[in-house]
Amino acid sequence: MFPCQQCGACCRAVGQSVFGRDLADADGVCKYLNRATNLCTIYAERPAICRVDEYYDAHYRDIMSRAAYYEENLRCCELLRGK
Repeated sequence: MFPCQQCGACCRAVGQSVFGRDLADADGVCKYLNRATNLCTIYAERPAICRVDEYYDAHYRDIMSRAAYYEENLRCCELLRGK
């Protein structure tokens, strides 16, 4: 399972992605993010793009290993968090 740290960085930048623009408020933050807790208000029903493991299985399992996919996702997390 992907080691999400629940920092909310990806949710705060969802509007920057062509895949997430329909999830974003006018300021680019996901309209389903609780900004006080950084938790998703529709977690159980969140879109496929927000489900790292399921998205891998549906779109990347024939292209790269799960470990490589996690590594790329973690790299993106660090970029979004400014590390």
